[in-house]
Amino acid sequence: MKLDAELKTLSAALLSLETQEECEKFLTDLCTAREIASMAQRISVAKLLRAKKTFAQIEEETGMSSTTIARINRCLQYGADGYSLVLDKMEK
Repeated sequence: MKLDAELKTLSAALLSLETQEECEKFLTDLCTAREIASMAQRISVAKLLRAKKTFAQIEEETGMSSTTIARINRCLQYGADGYSLVLDKMEK
C-alpha cells in the first residue's frame, strides 16, 4: 500500500500547482525529457482513439507501438476514466 501513499503525495503535488508554467517546471524537474514525451504522446494517442482513428493511423502519426496504443485503448474503455476526464476538461 506504499504506492497508494506515494500516489496521494504526487496527486497533492500536482494539485498544488496553479499555472501551466508551474506545472511545466515541476514536470521538467520530476521527469526525464523522455518520460515527459512519453506521457504527452499517450495523451495524443487517447485523443486520436476518441476521434476513431485506427491503430495503424495512430501508429503512423505518433510512432507509438500498437501494444501501447492497445493499452491506452483499454484504459479508455475499462480504466479509471482518467484519460476521459482529462480529455473532456481539455476540450472545454
